[in-house]
Formats: sequence, structure tokens, C-alpha cells
Amino acid sequence: MKQNRSDNRMHVMTDLSPSLVWFRDDRRLGDHPALQAAMDRGGPLVLLYILETDAARPHGGARAVWLHYSLTALQAAIEDRGGRLILRRGSSAEVIDAVIAETDAGAVFWNRRYHKPDRDRDAAIKDDLAARGLTVESFNGNLLVEPWEVETKSGTPYRVFTPFWRAATDGLDVTDPIPAPQQLDSCVPDVSSDGLADWALMPTNPDWGSKMMDYHTPGEAGAQARLADFLDGPIEEYAEGRDRPDKALTSRLSPHLAHGEISPRQIWDACKDNDYTSRKFLTEIGWREFSYSLLFYNPDLATQNFNDGYDAMAWDHDDQAFEAWTRGRTGYPFVDAGMRQLWETGWMHNRVRMVVASFLIKHLMIDWRDGEDWFWDTLLEADLASNAASWQWVAGTGADAAPYFRVFNPFGQGEKFDPNGDYVRRWVPELKRLPKKYIHQPWKAPKEVLTDAGIVLGRDYPDPIVDHKSARERVLSAYKTARNSA
Repeated sequence: MKQNRSDNRMHVMTDLSPSLVWFRDDRRLGDHPALQAAMDRGGPLVLLYILETDAARPHGGARAVWLHYSLTALQAAIEDRGGRLILRRGSSAEVIDAVIAETDAGAVFWNRRYHKPDRDRDAAIKDDLAARGLTVESFNGNLLVEPWEVETKSGTPYRVFTPFWRAATDGLDVTDPIPAPQQLDSCVPDVSSDGLADWALMPTNPDWGSKMMDYHTPGEAGAQARLADFLDGPIEEYAEGRDRPDKALTSRLSPHLAHGEISPRQIWDACKDNDYTSRKFLTEIGWREFSYSLLFYNPDLATQNFNDGYDAMAWDHDDQAFEAWTRGRTGYPFVDAGMRQLWETGWMHNRVRMVVASFLIKHLMIDWRDGEDWFWDTLLEADLASNAASWQWVAGTGADAAPYFRVFNPFGQGEKFDPNGDYVRRWVPELKRLPKKYIHQPWKAPKEVLTDAGIVLGRDYPDPIVDHKSARERVLSAYKTARNSA
């Protein structure tokens, strides 16, 4: 493994102008190349986080909640080391200009972003500052490989995951993660900062968001603890058990990774033994890398079909059905369990995500973009690249997508991956007394079984809002029509 150039020592104060470190979705102190570059330069530090009012896509509700706690944790970690994090809200360029003027900063460092509107804004800021004589540098702090570093032999981006990941990891030499600094007491004092509470990131809906943090510990320390817990046991069963939502066998690192509280390089380093189980787990990191490559080359990934051959798809616009889906009232227990888990915890098991997405798109024939937007608002780890790429994968409109004729059977998936019904009983408690034979298809239960379980279908739990067989036939016909008209 390559060694980092820095020994991470605390630099002696010099007469150098201050260095501004712009934190974004990299809210950690360990393995933070921009922070390390500022410390290597020497001189005082200006640590800044901006709530950008000119962001291409504002934070969804759940992501904003995580941001509140994530910044609280980052502030505390910086203060524990003698430093200070400045919070400002506004246009990124205007805020940076103001902070530079207040601190006389002579250098600005940040870790890169990959969505074109963000890249363009960052490039304009970099060009402007450099023209004014400031040192400006950006770094790869959030991916294992840059999107432009992985191309086909013909020089084009990959459209299929497996060859992408094979090419990305062929000869990949991941440098050791940068240790977190022990001290940050050279920070510039007496610079005004917004109060985090004034940003009003917390939810105002009393029925939503109140329990999410019972299931998570935002922040860098929480991320490292989550990784350690995963490596201490669940990873051993991950390869065979990762599709089982009734078992705690996944890492639950996705919110931390999306908010940059842990880096993919830190995860890679922790799993570098590279046995079969670790390789299987790291493939999920690979899908994230692939998603960012797709977003880099396709900035409209969240709003336009990657495969425009499906642009003629005749989506249904059924508000009542969409509402039933969002609230876990479809009458299909495995789907409803997933949507209720999302509503309460801000997270959902990945196997269930595929099933609920397929149900919305292919059973209800509702546009995948509506589902992507709902996840953007309710998923704590709402990540533009991964969210959009995954929804398009299920819809059959994306890169390396599931074929359009693949329609997940919502009760078959439940019977296979929640065989005893424990997951359904946890999140759909009105069905908890049903025997496992009927837990995924309560409409098949004899009347006396339903009575013994205290259930009247249509009153205590809804009847299925669509018939699986007829819904499948309808959507396949619609896809074929769209393909033929392309």
C-alpha cells in the first residue's frame, strides 16, 4: 500500500496567510485531503461549511435532519481539537468572498463534487480566486477513482457495471487513509458564524422524523463505530445474508458515506484482506462509484431516462395509489413494511428498496421520477448519483438496467427473503398474529385464521390495491408499446 506524504503533525504557526477549508459532503476529519493540504501549507486555518442557497438540488427533508446532527458532531470534533467550524448560509461564491475578506485567507482547499451544476459552480469560484492571486486546490476525497479515470478501450464511459468495476479495480492501488489531526488550534478566531438552530433543518411534521435518530448516530465517530460493529461479525454472513431484511447483516453505512462522515478509502482499507465476503461487500462501494460515473457524464440522471427509448412510456398519474405506496398501505405486506421502515427510520434495506421501487413503477405504473423524488425527501442518505442510478436500474431505463420485463413479485420476494415474516411483523404490526403461511398474502388466509389474528381485511389492513397478475400484464404491454414507438 502506498503511504501518505504527510506525517500529520501539527504545524508551527507561521506568518503565512490563513488557509480556508471548505467542508461539503465530507464532514469528517480523518482521510480529508483538503484539510490535510491546508495543514501541510502551514499557517492559520479557516474551517467553513456553507448551507448553499444556490445548490442545484436542495437537501430533502430527511437529509436535512441528518445534516443538522452531522454538523453538530463535526463542530464538536473540531472544538475538541481546539478549532472552530464557521457556519454560513448563502450563495457559495458570495460566502467564500466574504470569509476571505474577513480573514485575509490566501488559499482555499476543498474536496471535489461530481454533479455538473456543482462542478461548474466550483470551477467558476476556482477561476475567480486564482485570477485574484489566491492558491486554490481541489482533491478527490469521496471516491476511490475519478470518473474520467475509468474508460472503455474506445475512450468512452462504461454503461455496464461489471466491466466498469473490473476496469476500476484492475491494478487499483488505494493509498492509506489520512489520519485525523490531533489538534486544530491554529484556527482563525473571532469570525462570525450562523447558529445551527437558525437554519431550521429539523422536521416540522409531527408525524415524521421524530424517531429517525433513534436508529442512527450521525457523525464521524458514529460512522467508525458502525463500521467496526459490522466488521466484528455481520460481514461474515454478508455474502449469503445481505438480502435478508429480517436479519441485521448489512453495514448500515450508507448515510455516513453519503454525508462524507466516512470515506470509501477508509472502508476499502478496513476490508483490504480481500476475502470473498469482503469483496462482495466492496462491490456495493463499486456500485456507488459506477453511479457517480453515470452522474458525471449524465447530469440529468435524476430527471431524464438514461435510455431515451422509453421516453414514450405512458405513466399513470394516480395520486391515491401513490399516497397508499408512500404510507405503506398497498395491501402487499413486504412492500408496506419497507415503506413504513423508511418513514420511521429514514432508511430501508436494499433488497426491499428494489421491491418497493418495482411495485411503484411496474404494478402502479407510476413514473420512476416520482419514486426517486420521494426517496430524495425521506431517505437520510439521499445521494443524487446512487438514488437516480438505482431507480433507473429498476425502471429498466438506466445503464446496466434490469430488463423492462423483470417485475418483482412482491409476495414472492417476501416469502423468499423474509421466510418467517419477522420483517413484516416488525413494521406491519397489525399482521403480527398471522401465521407465516399467510403473512405475505393475507388475502389468501381463511376467514377463521383472519379472525383468530384479529384482522378484518379492508378495515385493519387494506386489500391489495392492484392484482399482481393483471398489473404485470398491463405494464409489460405499456413497455412494449413505448419501445415500439421509439
